[in-house]
Order: sequence, then structure tokens, then C-alpha cells
Amino acid sequence: MAVHSRRQPYDGVVLCAPVTVPYERYSLHAAPWWIGTALRELIRVSGVGKDEIDGFCVSSFTLGPDSAVGLTQHFGLKPRWLDHIPMGGASGIVALRRAARAVQSGDASVVAVVAGDANCVTSFQDMLPAFSRFAQDASYPYGSGGPNASFALITDHYMRKFGAKREDFGAICVAQRFNALSNPNALMKKPLTLEQYMAGRPISDPVSLFDCVMPCAGAEAFLVMREEDALAARLPHARLLSTIERHNAFADDIVQYRGGWALDVDEMWTMASLKPDDIDVLETYDDYPVIVMMQFEDLGFCAKGEGPAFVRQHDLTVGGAFPQNTSGGQLSTGQAGAAGGHLGIVEALRQVTGLTLGAAVLNARRAVVSGFGMINYDRGLCSGAAIIEGVRA
Repeated sequence: MAVHSRRQPYDGVVLCAPVTVPYERYSLHAAPWWIGTALRELIRVSGVGKDEIDGFCVSSFTLGPDSAVGLTQHFGLKPRWLDHIPMGGASGIVALRRAARAVQSGDASVVAVVAGDANCVTSFQDMLPAFSRFAQDASYPYGSGGPNASFALITDHYMRKFGAKREDFGAICVAQRFNALSNPNALMKKPLTLEQYMAGRPISDPVSLFDCVMPCAGAEAFLVMREEDALAARLPHARLLSTIERHNAFADDIVQYRGGWALDVDEMWTMASLKPDDIDVLETYDDYPVIVMMQFEDLGFCAKGEGPAFVRQHDLTVGGAFPQNTSGGQLSTGQAGAAGGHLGIVEALRQVTGLTLGAAVLNARRAVVSGFGMINYDRGLCSGAAIIEGVRA
């Protein structure tokens, strides 16, 4: 018989010092350069000394043959708490959860959560056949390497099941491009119209050009610490109100049309003592727009299958009634490998603390941020989400 323990809140734990190392389409710098640059910037913007960082959490697809422990020597760190999280787009939420518990328990006082990836001309191509044992044995040898075909399968299934149209996914992409235009770090600098989206080059039916993230190099980072320490340092910060995490959810679904968020979403809202209408900003993981639509449903903003109608009824831009992926998300900012799973957290932290790089959501205080990662052929295995509440210094 399953025994469910009562989850403890994250009282006294906060996030602060959002950092982005500006993205580059291609770079000759290796992953440690990107991660180290982000760490240096964390130290600069926070005023926290390197010797005060006693926790270190790293996510990267291209770090090998190095590891988190190897980086401690490269960077001159001596942490008493260390983690290396290989969960792709879910890594940011998983890292946040683990770092928060480490700080809460006293295993660490200040945790640097960093994700960064390199991208030379052949990086993505080289990763495809070795992404997972499933890719190596069951998909790549048969010409289905890479995520485009997998997400085409998921997108097509969702469209058939719930009546979504390409225009609905296009509305998400167009809104995010609008948001990206004020973000100095976004790689996509030109406006996108729905007509341009619809005319995009076919990639893997029904997925077309503007449905696909663009791999790039870059890094994202933030600190996790006690609120009393953030206040003493006069750092704008956000309280962690609740989190959820789930892996291999709904394994019996023939093709994925829902994620692990749906299993735990009620707990997420209950733990935070909030409801969807209380949220000012939503930052969803967005490697493809169908996953964004799933998260509108599975995070409780609308019922399952109502995602298309929800998109048609809401303005998703920064100044709209439902601001979503306010940095432009990965679809317009770029996907810096595992840092893509941290992009939403860093942007949400900026929005609720008044540290925005681009356009700000008026009076933003509370945000939901979510992660999704590790795609096998017909589904992503990892999902998570968090609710944060800003406190401005």
C-alpha cells in the first residue's frame, strides 16, 4: 500500500540574482566557459563572495567528459553540497527543488544554480545519435533522430484529439516573438506575423519552421539562499511557495497528450494557498508550442482539451491579460541546451522582482514557472513546476 507523506513548505527559502550570459547562435567556447561566466556574474550582481557559495548545482548537455565535481576545481569552489542534474528542460525546476531543501535543512547556505551549454556548428548533430539509449537503438538508426519527428507525432495526436489548428499554435509563437523584441538577449529580432508562421517551411508534418526552437550557446543562473540573508544583502528576491515534480507520468497513453503536472497540480496550488487567477506571469517550457498548450491545461489554467479555445480567448503578450513567456521563451530567444530549462525561472524571477531586461508585466508579483524534458520517441519523461512570489528590496 502506498504511503503518502505530507509535503513540507519552503518557508524561509528564496531565489535571487537572476543571470543570463547572452546567447550566441554558434560559439567555440566549451560549456565550462559558459557556466563559469554565469558563476562570475552571479558573484558580481549579488555581492556574495565565492567562498560563501557552499552549494553548486549544474545542468548541461555538453559538459562531458567533465562533471560538476570537475568544475569545482576549475572554478576554485569548495562546496559542501553538490549536484549535477541531467534532465534537460526539467533541470531548472528539479535543481530549484533540491537546492531549496538543501538550504532549508542547513546542508548549504548559498547555492549557485547554473545551466549552460556550448553550440559549435556540429554540436546538435553530434548529440542526436547519443541523446539516449532509446535514440541510439530505436529511433536514430531508422531516420527519426532528433526531436522534430517526435513532436510532430505529439502535435498531430493533440490536434486530432482536441481539434487544435495550426493557427492556434501560431498564435503562441507570434505572441512570444512580440515579447522577445524587447529582450536584448533574444536571438530572434524580427517581428513574426501569423501569415509568416503559416507559410513557414514544413519540417515534419504538422510541425513547421517556427514551431521549432533554435539551438544556441548560452547560460542561465540564480542563487538560492535564506530570506534573512537576502534581506541583509538588500537583494530583491522571490519566495518559493510551492513546487511539483513527476517522471514517466501517464505511461499508458499511446501518445503523450498530458504531462506529469496534471498528477500534482492540485497539490501545487494548495501548498501555495493560491489559485490560477492569482498569478500575474506564466513562464512555460516551450521547445514546441504544443507543449505550451498542454501546460495551460495541466497547470490548471483551463481544462484538458480547452487549450485551443484558451489561446483564442487570451492575449499572451507582456501587456496582455495573460502574460506568458515574457522573454520570448525558447521559441524566440533560443534554446541554450539545458539552460532552456532555467530560462523561465530566471525570467519569472526578473518579472516579480522588478529586474526585467525587456518589457515588464505591470505590478507583477506572483509567477508560475514550469519545466519539461528528456524526450523519448513519443513523450517527454520529466516535468515540474513552481510558484514564486516577489519581494523587492
